[in-house]
Amino acid sequence: MASPGPSFPPPAASNSTGVLPPDLLFDVLLRLPAKELCRLRAVCRSWRSLTSDPLFAGAHAARHPGPLLLAKFRDDEARVHVVDLSGSVVKRVPGPEGHEQLCTCLHLACVASKGNSCHVLDPATGAAYALPERPAPEHVNHEDLRNRYTFFVSGQVASTGECKVLRVFNRTEFDDFDQQQLFEVFTINSGVNDAQWRARQSHYLFVEANSAAVVGGVVYFLMSCAYDLMLFFGVDTGIHPDCIASFDLGTEEWRRDIQGPISSGLSMDDADATEEYRSIWHKLTLSELKGSLVLAYHRRHQSLDLWLLTDFERDLWVKEYSIQTESAIPADEYLIKPLLLSDDGRLVIFLESTGLLLIYDPRTNSFSEVEMRRLDAVGMYTGNLLSLQVGDIV
Repeated sequence: MASPGPSFPPPAASNSTGVLPPDLLFDVLLRLPAKELCRLRAVCRSWRSLTSDPLFAGAHAARHPGPLLLAKFRDDEARVHVVDLSGSVVKRVPGPEGHEQLCTCLHLACVASKGNSCHVLDPATGAAYALPERPAPEHVNHEDLRNRYTFFVSGQVASTGECKVLRVFNRTEFDDFDQQQLFEVFTINSGVNDAQWRARQSHYLFVEANSAAVVGGVVYFLMSCAYDLMLFFGVDTGIHPDCIASFDLGTEEWRRDIQGPISSGLSMDDADATEEYRSIWHKLTLSELKGSLVLAYHRRHQSLDLWLLTDFERDLWVKEYSIQTESAIPADEYLIKPLLLSDDGRLVIFLESTGLLLIYDPRTNSFSEVEMRRLDAVGMYTGNLLSLQVGDIV
């Protein structure tokens, strides 16, 4: 007679119901990327509660530190996308129809049209807040205000942590110097429903409104390309293409202008030198890398020079990179904007004209293209997609 088989203890009650112990579920979900967790939240209330807990969100962010970007694709005017450096879409966030501009401030995104409509989005929660379109009281009756187009830039005040939006009412005509650029500031506060724009002093020169970069709570602008047009017609204003204006979001005042390092090395002795000097106006971009202001110059379509501002008071710059681009970047690409310098030294670069995203690896001196749809705008996202704390932008 065959001996009976081994006996096993009955399964634990928790296993018989298919429910994992909380600590085990915590560990399992912690291993999944944010994209999957955003979907799994719909499984049940307990999973939603767990993945939204600040303790879990913090642990997940520490385990998945990879950079994320906020992207506006050219073929989608209705949504903002959170993407990773592989080109994969992590999350789609509904936005206002027809938005043309995108700027980021930590965990928030500002999406706007040139027609003065601007919304602040929280990609984690999907919450949206429409900023008032009405101008500041001082500008309500300003001549031809309704015919202007607007640009927006957002940033965090270094001393207080406040997020503010700077609005620029631009000129309607490229060479119309009778009109004035108007500047207004709005503070994104929690629970404030009656806030309004505050008029601020205009800069004494015209700035290129869409050239803005925010570093340490200061908004930096290149000078308007209209000054290049004046030079073409023989009017030398003495304003250099790499002269940079700076607006402090904390004090809401203009600081002194700073001089870039590029034009000072060029002479105007002959036609070729003059032509090279004039071409600088259209080949400069500003950005922030590792907490420093960066001036990028695509020189003669052959190299990309990146200059880091090391001392604001003394206008000191250091050339951090000089990258050969002749075979990697299209010849018709003028505006090249660095986005991110990774810990391993790789540089993420946005080509504004063609809408491409490239990664440069200095170890191999090579470029690779991030496979994704063509971009209109892109910025860094430093928020946590697992956060469900609403009220940050209302």
